[in-house]
Amino acid sequence: QVKFVESGGGLVRAGGSLRLSCVASGSSFSSQTVGWWRQAPENEREWGETLRGGITDYGDSVKGRFTISKDNAKNTVYLQMNRLKPEDTAAYYCNFIPLNSWGQGTQVTVSS
Repeated sequence: QVKFVESGGGLVRAGGSLRLSCVASGSSFSSQTVGWWRQAPENEREWGETLRGGITDYGDSVKGRFTISKDNAKNTVYLQMNRLKPEDTAAYYCNFIPLNSWGQGTQVTVSS
């Protein structure tokens, strides 16, 4: 069974940056389609971005500000988040597509 461990979240002011990391155990990112999702309180989990092979895809709310990448040697996926906004505040999760079990996520809080 795949287990995801996300890290790198924190408290940042609007306009700032964070880089999230996600390590997978039990499977490799190298041949999988991987993505990041986020969930704000009282909201449904929302897809943000996907990396499939060398092709990336982004939701409209993060396009131009967030970048997904991976390091196959470290079996780690990253999410570089720039020009953060208060509405980016959420718990962030990574997963494969098709979906596996969710990890614990990492909390990002953006103050205005």
